[in-house]
Amino acid sequence: MGSPPEALPPDPGLDTEAGLRAAYSAHGPEIYRYALRQLGDDGGAQEAVQEVFLRAWRRADSYDPSLASLRVWLFAIARNVVVDEIRRLNVRPWRRQLTDEPESGRDSIGPAEDTLVDTWLVEEALRRLRPEHRQAIVQAYLRGRPHAEIAAEAGVPVGTIRSRVFYGLKALRLAMDEMGVEP
Repeated sequence: MGSPPEALPPDPGLDTEAGLRAAYSAHGPEIYRYALRQLGDDGGAQEAVQEVFLRAWRRADSYDPSLASLRVWLFAIARNVVVDEIRRLNVRPWRRQLTDEPESGRDSIGPAEDTLVDTWLVEEALRRLRPEHRQAIVQAYLRGRPHAEIAAEAGVPVGTIRSRVFYGLKALRLAMDEMGVEP
């Protein structure tokens, strides 16, 4: 009589060659397409896929199938790799020009993906702010609410909200500079 299905490992471990090959066969092409859409560069997408599986191999012990499927875990890694690559390119844009073909455009990232990445970067920068600054900026700029309305809801003077927005924007610019985002 065999053991119950729960006792059987779902896949060979990612720390083995067989496990890594199986994961790559199952998810590599999809991760490549994701990276290509985000980066707009075949070579960059191939390098991103290699980096995803290298990180997965190095962190194989941190994968917990009870928390997420292997696909979800690999795509979380892929998202981080793509964001890292975009940040690296934003800090040193001249590197992309070294590998771009002369007839290609200056920026091959599509508008939808570019907007998505910008959103990720702004969200990350907002997370680095103090909560009261983040709330004031989100309410005033992202939701378009008047300062007086925000102040009434928060129970503080309008001048306090104006101050929070002012200093919050300064902190946001600093956070984005630290992240390597150029205006």
